[in-house]
Amino acid sequence: MPQDILFGTDGWRAEIARTYTFDNVRRCTQGFANYLLQNGKAGERLVIGFDRRFQSENFARTAAETMAANGFQVFLTDKATPTPVISYSVIAKKAVGAINITASHNPSTDNGFKVRDEHGGAISPQSLSIIEKLIPATLENVKQENSRDGRIVEFDPIPDYVTHLRDLIDIQPIQDAGLKILVDPMWGNGAGWFPMLLSGGKTVISEIHSERNPLFPGMHRPEPIPPNINDGLRETIKQKADVLIINDGDADRIGVGDENGQFINQLQMYALLAFYFLEVRHERGPIVKTLSTTSMLNRLGELYDVPVYETGVGFKYVAPKMLETNALIGGEESGGYAFRGNVPERDGILAGLYLLDMMVRLKCTPSRLIELLFKKVGPHYYDRIDRRFNGDRAIRELAIRNSKPAFIGGLKVEGLNDLDGFKFILEDGGWLLIRFSGTEPIMRVYCETTHKDCVADILKDGLKIAGLE
Repeated sequence: MPQDILFGTDGWRAEIARTYTFDNVRRCTQGFANYLLQNGKAGERLVIGFDRRFQSENFARTAAETMAANGFQVFLTDKATPTPVISYSVIAKKAVGAINITASHNPSTDNGFKVRDEHGGAISPQSLSIIEKLIPATLENVKQENSRDGRIVEFDPIPDYVTHLRDLIDIQPIQDAGLKILVDPMWGNGAGWFPMLLSGGKTVISEIHSERNPLFPGMHRPEPIPPNINDGLRETIKQKADVLIINDGDADRIGVGDENGQFINQLQMYALLAFYFLEVRHERGPIVKTLSTTSMLNRLGELYDVPVYETGVGFKYVAPKMLETNALIGGEESGGYAFRGNVPERDGILAGLYLLDMMVRLKCTPSRLIELLFKKVGPHYYDRIDRRFNGDRAIRELAIRNSKPAFIGGLKVEGLNDLDGFKFILEDGGWLLIRFSGTEPIMRVYCETTHKDCVADILKDGLKIAGLE
């Protein structure tokens, strides 16, 4: 029986050999080819790239053969390539889109299939639904002839992207700053990038977890949050590094540790980057945020008189809104941030360079940057709990909607936002969010508050409301 291929928060992800098979990759690719053909893109260029997971290069070759069989000119990366570099290659090659073989931060057992549009950004939910419907049920409707007429060309994506980076940021001051930078690429595509970009000056860069290892040893998954980053935080203290930069498996997300081996969480990082553009670079423009990320952005919007737009979770919502509004910055709670002047795609490499530039310009350690941010917007505290769940999702959603709590964590509930999940607005401007993962059978319970001593109680109440305790 044919297996359903469904696009979640960011593409299709599934367990290798069980559902994620070469035949299903062919089917999924044919669905994307059908979508492009329906939109008058026959014979156009397409970029295909891949990560360091098990068999990714061979899955990518399979996708390339299917697209070539459909008449597309395919540019296939010659090595495992960060997602933002693949996205920029769409612009550099004047392509109509991209396929990226990656499961990002999923467990080692999974692989994935992401599609990108002509801007290098995520495709809208409406278009993803169309692609799903165009995926053939069997291989009989998949074109599989081997291409022998040069329609697949391997290329090196590095030079175009590096040239583009140097148009966005002056790297020389970072090279000359004499920083000691530790990088943890989590066995993934970000390995080697910061040493390549920043070597040649007084700054010293070292890496851990830089080899290819599809099992991601020592971590639950290549996601740049605790406890996966604990090795890096310990090594930061051991090496007396000024900062720890962590990229996830495909290098589109970033995590940061300060000079004391303390994690700077994803919400703090997003607020820091927005603060950098508004205060340090004196740039202005809209901010786009998913509803699961920080209210500090709303405060910055008020202080600097820029609009803030809130979307559902995932760059399939963020990217179109960034294009619509010519946003200065866009991002989400998972550590992915995109920037005006670049493609509307998360970029963990560029985000790291911007943070380093902020440190150099302000002559501040990461911990001092957080102090400056909190002085501007007030202290904010965040945490998240993920739990696997069984049973009917619809029943759980109905129970959460009908819960109608008056207080959560001792704070009065002042409203409910159900744009994507269930976000309970609290009296201090903080919030509790309960939502279902778009890629795994997991419920996420998040909170942000100005009361540090309320975080644990808010999450505890959230688990009860979600039926997880």
